[in-house]
Amino acid sequence: MAIAYIILIYQDIFNSSPDRGGNLDRHPFPTFIAAMDVKALSLPGLLLLKPRQFADSRGYFVETYNERTCQKAGITMRFVQDNQSFSASAGTVRALHFQLPPAAQTKLVRVLQGRIFDVGLDLRVGSPTYGRWEGVTLDAEGGEQLLVPRGFAHGFCTLEPNTMVAYKVDDFYAPASDSGLIWNDPDLGVDWPFVGDAVLSEKDQKLGRFRDFKSPFVYQGA
Repeated sequence: MAIAYIILIYQDIFNSSPDRGGNLDRHPFPTFIAAMDVKALSLPGLLLLKPRQFADSRGYFVETYNERTCQKAGITMRFVQDNQSFSASAGTVRALHFQLPPAAQTKLVRVLQGRIFDVGLDLRVGSPTYGRWEGVTLDAEGGEQLLVPRGFAHGFCTLEPNTMVAYKVDDFYAPASDSGLIWNDPDLGVDWPFVGDAVLSEKDQKLGRFRDFKSPFVYQGA
């Protein structure tokens, strides 16, 4: 699997104090290096991102999103909306969701608190991995992010109580385009890693089967 290491170096010069001539002294701050690892997963277009954390005695700082860094990694979509969810119980399932064209969405998912098993399902007709899913574990401590492109269904289950998830999308919520597939479809066989009954919304309990879904998404290459 290909891994791209994206590094940007910033040296920001801040105006500090005026001199006697009315000009401002310019004092360079220490060079700041921001890095992100990008790993291509087995489904074309599905990416795992890991921004670099800068730790010291106080804790850490991390740049969770930088448009220029992402563009250098080939992630060129423009995100327009941020969403956040809180799940009180472990075993909460929010799946499998997507928006139909013309309001299809790319999602960039990360965990603010707790831990999830995050899944992308390829719905692109003509894709070599059509109908296949892939899952990764994301947690707040590790800071990894999953990029789920347009043409995928997305869902997750919480592995810890009191889990908060945030994600960016590159198109706005459109109720008329909102769609999904049932989380436990036997034709898909997603291996959700939790024990006991799933905690589901009424809406997610009524989603349809993959075999009955006529996909409008078309594979256009990775």
